[in-house]
Amino acid sequence: MGLNLDCLAITAEKAIEPTKMQSVTTKKLVEMLSSRHYREQAVDDALSQAFLEKYLASLDPARMFFLAADVEEFLKHKNKFDDDFKSGDLTYGFTIYERYRQRLTDRLEKVVAALSDPKVKFSFDKEELVEIDREKSPWPTTAKEANELWDKRLRLSLLNQKLSGKEPEKARETLLKRYQNQLKRVAQQSAADVYESMINSLTLLYDPHTNYFSPRTSENFNINMSLSLEGIGAVLQSEDEHTKVVRLVAGGPAHKQGQLKPTDRIVGVGQGDKGEVVDVVGWRLDEVVDLIRGKKGTIVKLEVLTEKDESRFVSIKRDQVKLEDQAAQKAILDVTENGKTHKVGVIDIPAFYIDFKAARAGDPNYRSTTRDVARLVSELKADGVEGIVLDLRNNGGGSLQEATQLTDLFIDQGPVVQIRSSDGRVARDHRAYSSALYSGPLVVLINRLSASASEIFAGAIQDYQRGLVVGSQSFGKGTVQLLTRMPEGELKLTESKFYRVSGESTQHRGVVPDIHLPIIVNHDDVGESAYDNALPWDTIHAAAHARYFDFSNILPSLTKKHNARIKDNPDFIFIKEQFALSNKNSERTHISLNEKTRNQEKKAIEEEALAIENKRRIAKKETPFKDVQAYKDFQEAEEKERDANYGSKDSQIDVKDDALLTEAGFILLDLATALYSEAIAIRTPLQKKKQ
Repeated sequence: MGLNLDCLAITAEKAIEPTKMQSVTTKKLVEMLSSRHYREQAVDDALSQAFLEKYLASLDPARMFFLAADVEEFLKHKNKFDDDFKSGDLTYGFTIYERYRQRLTDRLEKVVAALSDPKVKFSFDKEELVEIDREKSPWPTTAKEANELWDKRLRLSLLNQKLSGKEPEKARETLLKRYQNQLKRVAQQSAADVYESMINSLTLLYDPHTNYFSPRTSENFNINMSLSLEGIGAVLQSEDEHTKVVRLVAGGPAHKQGQLKPTDRIVGVGQGDKGEVVDVVGWRLDEVVDLIRGKKGTIVKLEVLTEKDESRFVSIKRDQVKLEDQAAQKAILDVTENGKTHKVGVIDIPAFYIDFKAARAGDPNYRSTTRDVARLVSELKADGVEGIVLDLRNNGGGSLQEATQLTDLFIDQGPVVQIRSSDGRVARDHRAYSSALYSGPLVVLINRLSASASEIFAGAIQDYQRGLVVGSQSFGKGTVQLLTRMPEGELKLTESKFYRVSGESTQHRGVVPDIHLPIIVNHDDVGESAYDNALPWDTIHAAAHARYFDFSNILPSLTKKHNARIKDNPDFIFIKEQFALSNKNSERTHISLNEKTRNQEKKAIEEEALAIENKRRIAKKETPFKDVQAYKDFQEAEEKERDANYGSKDSQIDVKDDALLTEAGFILLDLATALYSEAIAIRTPLQKKKQ
C-alpha cells in the first residue's frame, strides 16, 4: 500500500480556549500541591520541563502526530510553565493541545479517506518490521517520515484484525468506524477535556494517584466509589489508545465469571450476547465506562486483547457488588506427607469489607471481614486443623479499620500500622486491643495483586513474627489520598503514607515474602513500581511492638524443604515455563507485517504452549492432548463450564488443583513441626513476654 499523505494541512477550526474558572482552579491546585502533597516538590523550571515532557507523552505516546519541528518550537517555552501555572495562565498549554488536535484531525481525515477508497490496497507479503513501543523513539522530522510510520501502523492494525479471525473487508470496516469515531470525538472536545488532560500531566509528576477530575469525571468517580454502579466490577485505566483492566473487584461480576484478567485491554464493547461489538480503541475512559455500565441482569460483551495480543470475547452479566459476594470463606486442605494426611485450614479473604450502614444502625449481626474470619477460625479449630493459611491473593484492599481488627485476631495488644502525613506527623491510632483469638501456626499467602489493606495486615503479621508470609512480592500501594473540591472539579491528592510497625513503608516495595513462590504476573507491568513517579520506599522510626517467634533460625531449613519440593513438581515447572513463554512474547520490540510470518509465529507459540501443558500432564500421568486444536477445545469447554456455574453459591472454597495453595499448606506443616520441636518462641499470644 502507498498512502499519498504528503500534505499535513492544518484544518481551520475554532481553537479551544481556557476558561476563567480553570485559571482560578489552577492557582488553587498549584497551592495545594505545594503545601499538602506528601512529596515535597518545588514548582520551578525543573518541574516545568518535566511537565512538558509528560504532556507531550500523554498526547502523543507513540510519537506519530507531532513533528520534530513542533517539539522544538514547544521547547522554547519549557522553563515557563511553572510561572504560567502559578499565575493561572493556561494559554500556551492550550496552544500545544490545539496543534495536537490539528495534527490529529488531519491525520484521521487522511486515514479515513484511505480506508474508504476501494482503490487503496493493503498488502501483507513483504518482510517488514514495525516498532512496537515508540515511547523513546525520535519524533518524525518530515511529513514523509510520519506517513511511513502511519502506513505501517494502519497495516499492522488491519493484520491484527485478520489474525483475530475477521475477514479482510470486515477488518477494514472495523478500522474505518474506529477512526471515524475518533474524528467525531475530536470535533466534540471541550475546554474541560483539554484542561483535564493538561493539568493531569502536572499532578502525575507528584505521584500516580494524584489526579484532577473534571466535573464529568468527578461524577463517574463518585459513582464508582459508592459501589452503586451496576456494571462488571473492574477497575479500569487508560493506557495509550486502550482501556486496560487494572484489577477486578472481589466478588464482582467479572471476578466471579473468571475470564477477564488484569492487564487485558478492552478493545470492543457490545450489548447482549448478540449485540454489535463497538470498537472502543482511542475512546476516553469515561466513554468506555458508559458503554460497560448498564441495567442489572443484562449482558455486556467485551472484546479484549490478552498479554499475548490474542483477541477473545468475554460475556459478563451486569450486577452490583454485594457484600456477601466479598465474604471470607473456608476450606480444609488435605496435605499428605510421608504417607500421613494432615488437615490444614484455609480462609480465603477476597477483600476487607464492612457493612458500615448496618454497623452504624446498631445491628448486632452486621457483616465484616473480622467477624466472618473469627467465626471461620473457630470452626476450623473445632475441626482440628493443624494450622491456618490466610489467602490474601488478589485482595486489593478495602477498609483500613478491618485490616487492623483482623490483625487483632492473631496478636495481643499493640500497634498495627503507622500513618505519616505530609507535615511529618506520625499517627499510631490503629491498634490491636484484645487478646488473640488464634495462637496456632499461621501462614499468610500473598501475590502481586495483594494491595493496600492486605499489605498492612501481612506486614504486621511479618513484623510481629506471628506467622510466615508466603507467595510473591505484593503490589506496593502504601499511600493515602484525600478528595478535595476545587473551584471547578475535584482533586484527589496523596497526603499520607502507610508505614509498618517496623518503620518500613509498604509503598513501592510492598511486602516481601519470607518464602517465595513463582510469580504469575510480570512485576514490570503490574504493581506500584510499574507507575511513573511512584513515591519511593523509605523508613521511619519503628513503633514498639512484640515479636512472638524468632524465625531466623528455621527459615533456611523451611526454604530448603520448599525448594526441594517444587524442584521437580510438574505444576510449578508448568507455572514457570508458562510465565517465561508469556514474557518472551511481551519482550518483543518489533513485530512483523508479513502475514505468513505472523501465522508461523502464532503457530510456534501455540505449539510451545501445548508442549508445556503436555509435559505437565505426562508428569502427572494424565492423557496428553494430541494437537493444538484438542487443547483449545478443552480450554473452551472449561470456559463454558465456568459460565454455567457463574453465580452459583458455595459456602466453601474449592482448593483442588491449586498448586500454590497446596505448597503453602506444606510450608505451614513444616512451620508447625518447627514450632513444636524447636525452642524459638519469644512470646506467644495469650502468654506474657518472657523476661
